[in-house]
Amino acid sequence: MPEIRTVHIDRYVTPLREGGSLPAIVDADDGFMYVLKFRGAGQGCKALIADLIGGELARAAGLKIPEIVFGELPEGYGRTEPDEEIQDLLKWSTGLNLGIHYLQGSITFDPVAHSVEPELASKIVWLDAFLMNIDRTPRNTNMLFWKSELWLIDHGASLYFHHQPENWKEQSQKPFVQIKEHVLLKSASMLEAVHSQMLELLNPELIESIVALIPEDWLLSDPSLSKELYLNFLLERRSHADLFLKEAIHAR
Repeated sequence: MPEIRTVHIDRYVTPLREGGSLPAIVDADDGFMYVLKFRGAGQGCKALIADLIGGELARAAGLKIPEIVFGELPEGYGRTEPDEEIQDLLKWSTGLNLGIHYLQGSITFDPVAHSVEPELASKIVWLDAFLMNIDRTPRNTNMLFWKSELWLIDHGASLYFHHQPENWKEQSQKPFVQIKEHVLLKSASMLEAVHSQMLELLNPELIESIVALIPEDWLLSDPSLSKELYLNFLLERRSHADLFLKEAIHAR
């Protein structure tokens, strides 16, 4: 079963203003730097849950993901922050947030300058179709090159069914037509070949163990959310994987 460490945030270093929810680079008490996603930001804990589930499923599938941690933000943190918007964000984010290990020196994936092997591209496209990730397009690839390897970041826009959870079953069976916008779709020539491998790696037991990682505190932000809801959605979506596979192949 995967495990997530908890670190305590020591210092707010700088905001990443290219992110709509104002994530920030922070120092933690373990001596490392993290990109911290805040529970007090626009989509709140739902984005953190999607990022946690998406990131750990990607890791289980053998894809490169920076370490994910829970970042504890103490009460009163940020009172000396001069920017009022950031000060409010920190005040609303007391408690557990989501941190991703900061890959210092990484460069943003550029679809014009960089190429990706067909098998790797196919696995990423398959996973994003499964997660219904709308945010891996040429405009915003959410991929980095670090130490000559491709790393995936930011799955917070995935699993958007949780914004209308009453229709979760219907949404789980949709083919995900937005895959046509995926930045790696043209390179994903092995979708059928990786299909059974991805299903085997992302088996029901693995999915259940990752959903179990969701902090109960994050679920309190919306009474319609529960671990059972996420588990049921993912298992139902997995059982209809042929639908999103066919849509991706058709989109190519």
